[in-house]
Amino acid sequence: MKKDSLRKKILQKELQIKRIHLQPKSELLSDLLNSLILEKAILKKELESKEKNVFINKIKRVFQRKEKLICDYFKI
Repeated sequence: MKKDSLRKKILQKELQIKRIHLQPKSELLSDLLNSLILEKAILKKELESKEKNVFINKIKRVFQRKEKLICDYFKI
């Protein structure tokens, strides 16, 4: 999916969630609300992964900082 379509779907899910909040509470609506929140979270995660710069992430993996832990200084 493209970024724009993901953003539109996230906005649609937010509108659906707001509409459900206006309805009287019931078990069916709470299940529907939970599924909508889950779908929205999945879409947000996809959007975040699309927005990440892949090239910079590969460079960071290659040139990882080698941090020393305190226990490294006390090895026998």
